[in-house]
Amino acid sequence: MQKLTADSPAAKSADLVAANLATLRSLFPELLTETQDGPAVNLDVLKQLVGDRTVTDAEEKYGLHWHGKRRARQLALTPSTGTLRPCPEDSVEWATTKNLMIEGDNLEVLKLLQKSYAGKVKLIYIDPPYNTGKDFVYPDDFQDNIANYLRQTRQTDAGGVKTSSNTESSGRFHTDWLNMMYPRLKLARNLLREDGVIFVSIDDGEENNLKTVLDEVFGPENFVAQVVWEKMYTTKNDASLISTSHDYVLCYARQMSGSVIGLLPRTEEMNARYTNPDGDPRGAWKAIPLYADGERTNGRFKISSPSGRIHEPPANSHWRYAESDVLKLLSEDRIYFGRTGDSLPNQKLFLSEVRDGVKARTLWTHKEVGSNDTASRELKELLGVQDSPFSFPKPTTLIQRMIQLAAADKDSIILDFFSGSGTTAHAVFCRNAEDGAKRRVILVQLPELLDATDKEQVAAVDYCDKIGKPRTIAELTKERLRRAGAKIRAEWEAQQKAAAEQADLLNPAPAAGERRAPDVGFRVFKLASSNIREWDPQRDRLAESLEAAVDHLKTDRTEQDILYELLLKLGLDLCVPIETRPFAGHVVSSVGAGSLLVCLSPKIAAAEVETLALGIVAWHKELKPAGETTVVFRDSAFADDIAKTNLAAILQQHGLETVRSL
Repeated sequence: MQKLTADSPAAKSADLVAANLATLRSLFPELLTETQDGPAVNLDVLKQLVGDRTVTDAEEKYGLHWHGKRRARQLALTPSTGTLRPCPEDSVEWATTKNLMIEGDNLEVLKLLQKSYAGKVKLIYIDPPYNTGKDFVYPDDFQDNIANYLRQTRQTDAGGVKTSSNTESSGRFHTDWLNMMYPRLKLARNLLREDGVIFVSIDDGEENNLKTVLDEVFGPENFVAQVVWEKMYTTKNDASLISTSHDYVLCYARQMSGSVIGLLPRTEEMNARYTNPDGDPRGAWKAIPLYADGERTNGRFKISSPSGRIHEPPANSHWRYAESDVLKLLSEDRIYFGRTGDSLPNQKLFLSEVRDGVKARTLWTHKEVGSNDTASRELKELLGVQDSPFSFPKPTTLIQRMIQLAAADKDSIILDFFSGSGTTAHAVFCRNAEDGAKRRVILVQLPELLDATDKEQVAAVDYCDKIGKPRTIAELTKERLRRAGAKIRAEWEAQQKAAAEQADLLNPAPAAGERRAPDVGFRVFKLASSNIREWDPQRDRLAESLEAAVDHLKTDRTEQDILYELLLKLGLDLCVPIETRPFAGHVVSSVGAGSLLVCLSPKIAAAEVETLALGIVAWHKELKPAGETTVVFRDSAFADDIAKTNLAAILQQHGLETVRSL
């Protein structure tokens, strides 16, 4: 029985300070720092988080500090001025898929995804640049990252800007890498569900820095494990001293208290350890020691075997259970004394009583999850090439293990914002085909330009030329997904057909409860500047500037471009169902079963206003959306303010109160 004293927590009122600190830690882990008196709030960080830029150099505190950290934190808080333009022509099964492949600078894309996907992602896996001296480390621009992105990817005049790797000769070698990673990890944390988990691959070069940054962003209390992955199983004789055969995978939870790391399925090898030497009717079992190391007063007593031999625990050990519990085990024939009946007693652990799965270890061998070599063979076979266009790719089996552990939910969203060759999406396709789940995947990949003069990129350049696509990594990613999806769909259909023929139930229409084909499609979006024009007066062409400013929307953008920017701004899913209907010669889009109604016609005549408005009203009544509906029009579409006011008045008379214009 626990004794309450004046110092016991139960004898005191609630510790409000501790509660406040716990709340701050859950919301903003980077706010708290260690001092000699315990945890304290870093006021400099707090000022930045609320937009106060008058921050002075802080006193020395425990943690990882580098030049540019303050700016990197501010960069994560700076809103994006960009949008995502839909590209149905690059996509697969655009109309039905729930998967996304986004081309662009992942920092800006993560910002744009905040409204639509904050708190919705179950699993994040990233394989960022390892900072080996050869990796491309994207240089962020604090003032205008969209313009910087367009220059870096040669979509606009480069203006002398070069894309290059972060070499070890740079005086900011580690600093540049940290400045790239820090804001992206902060934004990624916001996207995770409360029970979400992030896995990050890394090697020895930046492992210690990465772990310290992850401790700050997620909180050290949310550290789950540091996995050692055996990436190769042969020795590299060209290694300088010792051949490195492993990488790391760091795992953190969004909130440790609410996160669940699942079990791995039992293997035949594990089950083979259970036998039944005494013919026990309860089936196979495994002997486990009945004693444990260490002295314990009530754990040393005598046990008599059926043959009459007396047993005591070995020296410096004790029986695991109290004497009454041991007697109960004996009565239930759960203690085994060996074939002769005289051996030291062991407890029977029955296979039928063990868990359905086993906990994952922190050592993942190549036999369990594959290796770099496995991944290269996988890619070469899929793409039909002799040389893999990617260096050191990850095997799909490695990502599938993470999905097994952290995304068992059948409708989980999985994000990879350093998607590279697209292994994460390929792994999601495989898992969904295997277990019938509807997991969704979001990939983000910079359309990094390939260099034909770089011998490590020659195979990638040749492959892009072969398929007639621009020489960028993003094009390789999309092609890999197209081929992987087609292969998985074909295999799935063959399995379904074989099963149906075997059961003599061949029927093209799916029966109730029958698995539907896995979603192996993807919607492609590309990062671009906003569709909404900024006021940009030119002194020598002021009249033209004023005329152009009448329409706030850029003239080179489509209605679909504008519609999807609306989805982002309003926090709607980029795969939300969209229907269209014509009214008075104008196309109206219903987004999310009527939660958003949009008409982006460039011209709406005064005579068409009433017919258009009443058509929208009738459709809204038919849709019966659960919540409030927002109706949006193009502001410049109306001939005058009277027409615009009349249309809004008709809609509001019929309960559509929220009417907006762009």
